[in-house]
Amino acid sequence: MARLLPAEETLIALPVKMRLVPTLSVLVASALVTLPFDAAFPMLPPLGFMMLISWRMLRADIWPIWIGIPLGLFDDLVSGQPVGSAVALWTVAMLAMEAIDRRIVWRDFGIDWLLAATALFVYLLAGALLARAGDMMQILQLIFPQLAWSAMLLPPAMRVAAMLDGWRRRL
Repeated sequence: MARLLPAEETLIALPVKMRLVPTLSVLVASALVTLPFDAAFPMLPPLGFMMLISWRMLRADIWPIWIGIPLGLFDDLVSGQPVGSAVALWTVAMLAMEAIDRRIVWRDFGIDWLLAATALFVYLLAGALLARAGDMMQILQLIFPQLAWSAMLLPPAMRVAAMLDGWRRRL
């Protein structure tokens, strides 16, 4: 069997690296919330959803709109949310971001942060409603710390996605 030269191996591995890095980063981020963490109420942000939003805002062309279905299913399975909630919410978020991209001509970091924080609020609220966590006031009190952490961790999540994007595009 003929042996490939190092440059040829890099060219073959490049499409795999280009495709898998964003997906694997979302899957790993979704799995991180399963680490043991002792808290009386939800504190950890939805890291998988944050990575999905970060990648979508950074590179709108890397994923099809339906990518929320398999990634959301994985998140549902590892997070303990009712199966189908992340599937539906992630798909709706991808559709909403696609619609926003078509309408907004110019975006900066502040607009991206506001859009992502709004998506996180809707995601956390809808997830709590689907899990039947209580009445509306109890749900808002329950998700407020998680929303605050999520909003503060959005810039680092976007930075991680940007660093991974730079690494995946290098040969």
